[in-house]
Amino acid sequence: MPAADLDARARRLLRTLIAQYLADGEPVGSRTLSRSSGLDVSPATIRNIMADLEDAGLVASPHTSAGRVPTPRGLRLFVDSLIELQPLPVDEMARLRRELPPGPTTTRDLLGNVSTLLSAMTRFAGVVTVPRQADFPLRHIDFVALPDARVLVILVFSDNQVQNRIVQLAKPLDGRELEQAANYLNSQFAGLRLDDIRAHLLRELREASSELRQLLSSAVELAAASFAPEGESDDVLVSGQTNLMGYSELANLERLRELFEAFQKKNELLQLMEVCAKAPGVRLFIGEESGFAALDGCSVVTASYGAQGRVLGAVGVIGPTRMAYERVIPVVQATAGLLSDALNRVATTL
Repeated sequence: MPAADLDARARRLLRTLIAQYLADGEPVGSRTLSRSSGLDVSPATIRNIMADLEDAGLVASPHTSAGRVPTPRGLRLFVDSLIELQPLPVDEMARLRRELPPGPTTTRDLLGNVSTLLSAMTRFAGVVTVPRQADFPLRHIDFVALPDARVLVILVFSDNQVQNRIVQLAKPLDGRELEQAANYLNSQFAGLRLDDIRAHLLRELREASSELRQLLSSAVELAAASFAPEGESDDVLVSGQTNLMGYSELANLERLRELFEAFQKKNELLQLMEVCAKAPGVRLFIGEESGFAALDGCSVVTASYGAQGRVLGAVGVIGPTRMAYERVIPVVQATAGLLSDALNRVATTL
C-alpha cells in the first residue's frame, strides 16, 4: 500500500506505532498511541484506524487483547515513505574514518576491518563481499625457476595483495629469459587488470612480427600462461554473528541454527550480496523479501562499493527486523563511501 493511500492521521499513527515498537520491542496499544501521537482524537477513533491498518496488512496483533506490532509490509512502508533519513552524525562519521586503516594494507585486511566496524557500530552482523583479485590492476610480476620446467609466477596487485601461480612449461627457461620476460611485462602491462592484459597479449600474439614475439621468443608460452584465467572462489566476510543471539526476535534455537548455518556456508548470503552489488545506492530487504528462508526474521541493509568507476562488491549488516533503520542505513551508506575512497587511494598509488 503506498503511503499516499493513507490519510494524514493514519500515517501519523503508523509512524508513531513503528517508532515506539522499534524503540522497545513491545506491542503498542491504543492508549499509548493516543498519548504519543499528539493527535486530538478519541481512543475509539484510534482503534478504528488501527483496525484499518491491520486490514491493510501493515500492523498485526500478536495475540488477543494485546497492542499491535508492524508487519514486514508496514516496516517497508515506514522505511520507504514515513521516515526522513539524515546524514550520519559528525561524531559517528569521525569514528568510521578513525577506525578504518589509514595506511597501506591489503584489500582483504581492509574489508575484514570494515565488517568488524559495521558490526561494532550497529551491534548486528557485519557483512562484506570480497572482490576477485583480477579486478585490481597489476603492480608487478616476477618469475622464479622451479624444477621440471615449472615457473613460480608472483603477481603483486595494486591493493598490495600477492598471488602466486605455478606454471608448467613445455621446456625450461633460464634466469636470463625469465628476467627478460618480467622486465617486458612490467614495462608494458603494469597498471592494467588481468582481463585487459590477456586481451593485449592475444592481439600481440596474433602478429608474427610483434615486439612481444621478438623480445620473448620462447617465453611467449610463459607470458600467456601467467595471465590465464583462474577460478577464484568468491567470498563474503561476516563479523559479529553472535550479536544476533541477544535479540529476542531471533532467540528461537531453530531459527538461530538456520541463520548461523547460512553464515557458515555463505552460498545464499553471497548470492544476495552479489545482487545488492549490482544496484547503486542502498538496498534493504525486510523479512521474506530476501528470498532466503534463513533470513526470514531478519532485515538486510547493504550498499555497493567500488574503485575507479568499477563496482567491486557490497557491504552491509544483518539484524532483526526491529532495527533503527534511520540510523543503520546512514551507517552502511557512509561505510560503503569511505571504503570506496580508501580503495581509490590505493589505486592511485600504483
